[in-house]
Amino acid sequence: MPKAYWIATYRSITDPAALAEYAKLAGPAIQAAGGRFLARGMPAQVYESAENQRAVLIEFDSVAQATAAHDSPAYQAALKALGNGADRDIRVIEAVE
Repeated sequence: MPKAYWIATYRSITDPAALAEYAKLAGPAIQAAGGRFLARGMPAQVYESAENQRAVLIEFDSVAQATAAHDSPAYQAALKALGNGADRDIRVIEAVE
């Protein structure tokens, strides 16, 4: 079964305090569900049509594990804490074998 990657980009952050509260809850929830943070922060370089936005890359053992992490009660509590504090794009993609 191929690994999966959860990719999040932040289009805008309107409430840094809400984002900080989200991060306190989301990190442990994702790790408890088997997620491994590979990269997070501002890009070192952007190309083509990319915008200079915060990004997060998380590895999971499968797409099912990644989606279960997102749908878990612990992660949903983190999303509630975030509220409208950020406009984000999250994608889960399957690794190439």
